[in-house]
Amino acid sequence: MTLTARPGLDRAGTPHLRKAEAALPGRELFPTRLRAWHIAAGVLFLLCSLLASVLVGPYHLPPAQVLAALASKIPLLHVRSGLGALGNADVWQIRAPSAVLGGLVGAMLAVAGASYQGVFANPLADPYLLGVAAGAGLGATVAIVYGPAAWASSLSPLPIAAFVGAVAAVAATFTLGRSRNGPRSPASLVLAGVAVAAFFTAVQTFIAQRQNSGDLEVVYNWILGGLSTAGWAPVELIAPYVAVSAAVLLACRRLLDALSVGDEEASSFGVHADRARLVVVVAATLGTAAAVSVSGLIGFVGIIVPHTIRLLAGPSYRRIIPLSLLFGAGFLVLANLAAGAVLSPEQIPLGVVTAFLGAPFFLVVLRQSRRMG
Repeated sequence: MTLTARPGLDRAGTPHLRKAEAALPGRELFPTRLRAWHIAAGVLFLLCSLLASVLVGPYHLPPAQVLAALASKIPLLHVRSGLGALGNADVWQIRAPSAVLGGLVGAMLAVAGASYQGVFANPLADPYLLGVAAGAGLGATVAIVYGPAAWASSLSPLPIAAFVGAVAAVAATFTLGRSRNGPRSPASLVLAGVAVAAFFTAVQTFIAQRQNSGDLEVVYNWILGGLSTAGWAPVELIAPYVAVSAAVLLACRRLLDALSVGDEEASSFGVHADRARLVVVVAATLGTAAAVSVSGLIGFVGIIVPHTIRLLAGPSYRRIIPLSLLFGAGFLVLANLAAGAVLSPEQIPLGVVTAFLGAPFFLVVLRQSRRMG
């Protein structure tokens, strides 16, 4: 017997089929509750990724001494580091900041990608859908080409310019994507994002091609993405933005369940679709802009991680959003570790590693979405 019912949302904002659930008491067809073991698995994966990233570096250090150096910072343990001054500097000024930065960037890109997929009801959406990448690229190019003459500050202008460019691109997309007769529809926003991205990319290419080869190389390296850092300044720069953005998106995970079934269904249950979409997009944009401002353009994280979690834990964003936060952080930390280990001592651009992993995954998702359509 085939059970059918009109898809809807319960008061918690999660999909259900009333007749099917009545016929199968005690079974949750669309599990939404986040289990304790889900969080435990995510935390364990992240901690193991961070530990592996700190233990492996460009210079060989005994793992036992690296662990002692880490334990020496824990209060009440009274463990002495066996590393010298240079070894401690390598651990605490290069390895640890790079690992933490990778976690922050990976978590933000994964959560933003999952949020975009829910808010636009599109499994192929990613954090760069509305022009963040093109805007950040233009801002970074302007800072690289004109920065020394135009900026009188001890701070590097590149992260600030990339952040401003990313936010400006999404603001332009929202302005152009507004319908004359009503609110912004997902389709109009996506089309506006394509147009804005094309314009910003054209301006970036025009500026870059008129400069010398040295500037072009810097621009190219930034576009390919990377997490090489010395010190905690990049972490301190983006941590507040990532924390606030992630907190907002976690609070909106039930709204994303509502929006994922369409604006009309969401509105019938009291959700203001246009307003909810604005909140989610603003939060995801600010966090993504902060992430790419210090890491460059790292693609596919926002597709690989949410879809993997969707396959393993179900379609509810009450599970996908918090798990994307943990597994996205661990994924990018490990990807950065692979980027430095494959051709050591040379560093493969991180964007190349994620593209190598993500392009086949994207094709699989595209094929599945066509079958479902």
